[in-house]
Amino acid sequence: MRSEKEKAALGELYNANYDSELLRDRDLCKEKCFDYNSLRPSNIIEREEVIRGLLSKVGERFLIEQPFYCDYGYNIEIGENFYSNHNLVILDGAKVTIGNNVFIAPNCGIYTAGHPLDAKSRNEGLEYAYPITIGDNVWIGAGVSILPGVSIGDNVVVAAGSIVNKDIASNVVVAGNPARIIKKL
Repeated sequence: MRSEKEKAALGELYNANYDSELLRDRDLCKEKCFDYNSLRPSNIIEREEVIRGLLSKVGERFLIEQPFYCDYGYNIEIGENFYSNHNLVILDGAKVTIGNNVFIAPNCGIYTAGHPLDAKSRNEGLEYAYPITIGDNVWIGAGVSILPGVSIGDNVVVAAGSIVNKDIASNVVVAGNPARIIKKL
């Protein structure tokens, strides 16, 4: 019998609301996010240490402006020369892989989690999580939401306010709800 954490990793419905292991993992992550968000902005070394202890993989150079929130942290990998502005939220029930030279504007969300349409399943605490991959040299504008299972290619610009609900090829600018290609680069 698989654990709820194993089910999540496989993209199966899993119980995120009542499973003691996942609840404990999220509580620990909330504590680390609280610690991070409570640090003085000028305390760069300690901020970097907290992020390195929270995320599973971090490049040498990165800056995540406070506040920052995630569910588990251990499902998140960021590449070299990563920057995110204030209020980045990553719901990482599944793997989130972010490449090199990725810049994220304020108030963005990367959401691997989704919920069944069936109210009974939702009310039982079931959800799914599908991985998200963001390539290299990507700029994500303010207020963007990236939804479960999406892959974004290299050299992509996602315009402010966009909702990314399907894969985006490399070398394009996308905008809108849902995000659509508006220009090839």
